Amino acid sequence: MHIKSIKELELQPGDSVFIRCDFNVPLDEYGNITDDRRIRAALQTIRYCLDNECKIVLASHLGRPKGFDEKYSLKPVAKRLHTLLKHEIIMAKDVVGEDAHQKFSQLQPGEILLLENLRFEPGETKNDPAFAKQLSEFGTFYINDAFGVSHRAHASVEAITHYYDVNHKAAGFLLLKEIKYLYKLLQNPTRPFLAIVGGSKVSGKLGALINLLPKVDKMIIGGGMAFTFLKALGEEVGKSLVEEELVPEAMKIMEEAKRLGVKLYLPVDFVVAPELKEDAPVKFVTFKEIPKDWMGLDIGLASTRLFREALNDVQTILWNGPMGVFEIDKFARGSIKLANYVAESYATKIIGGGDTASLISKAGVDDEMTFISTGGGASLELLEGKELPGIKALMVED
Repeated sequence: MHIKSIKELELQPGDSVFIRCDFNVPLDEYGNITDDRRIRAALQTIRYCLDNECKIVLASHLGRPKGFDEKYSLKPVAKRLHTLLKHEIIMAKDVVGEDAHQKFSQLQPGEILLLENLRFEPGETKNDPAFAKQLSEFGTFYINDAFGVSHRAHASVEAITHYYDVNHKAAGFLLLKEIKYLYKLLQNPTRPFLAIVGGSKVSGKLGALINLLPKVDKMIIGGGMAFTFLKALGEEVGKSLVEEELVPEAMKIMEEAKRLGVKLYLPVDFVVAPELKEDAPVKFVTFKEIPKDWMGLDIGLASTRLFREALNDVQTILWNGPMGVFEIDKFARGSIKLANYVAESYATKIIGGGDTASLISKAGVDDEMTFISTGGGASLELLEGKELPGIKALMVED
């Protein structure tokens, strides 16, 4: 089984191509895009179709609107695409309505039509075959280049593929790259292989931890989830985030790591504060000295040094989840220091998850990473060993 690449399709000048992109980008209160990484990631596939003189129809969702809502319109995306591609973008006022069809009927080879937010239509999230059939009318060929939603069985990702035969559907360059780095990494990593797993909760990463453990040589656990592990070891963690019901699971993971010979690292010191506020007073304490009424909000200097030592000999690094509340500068130092140490490594460095990508960007080391995944939930499900509906739908027999 393999996934067909867009390069394997016989695209002819004048063919219409429907590309499912992931333009779910963050916007500020004025509707300005604050991070266009996902839009830039889609450009290679769009340019390839332009070079083949195709008629191009782009589709994406943005946010989680319940029906039509102007603040979730893809107009800011059309504007940014125009800037990046230096090419006119025709914007439809609806998804499968009169305006979209009228504009599509007039589309010329080498022109780009962007449909409105797919989630304005209830059929999208319901994986409705009738809605998917309407979408399929916008393209002789179907391309999925939206890894970020490939873990969702939605109409534009899964149901639509049933209206195309194997010669008319494929993966775009971004989706192929995501699969190459994340999927193949888990199958055959260059060793030693280190996973850095952070973020606030163990519950969100439990499946990934269990699936990764037999595949890695070393694992660093940081962020809020580290306190559930420290609690399992009987340590005082104060008011730090702990998922009590997962303390036995944390213990099991540590025991399994020992049994498998995986070197498991936990933070040895923290930046603590009485509350999560920008102006809160902070203390630097070891993991043995967290005050009862304080909470750990970042890893300390000794932890970053320890983790740096762990990085020394590794050949592959997978990082999913920050080490602290990096959105607040005073609790971002540990994560940023670690990002710089990872950047200095000669290993293959793969970043998974939106928060980690934002952190890498904040640290200014994007260019030092081998690959930064655009899919948060999708990359996590892949790390958990789950089959993604959007990828399964493109699989063809060898």
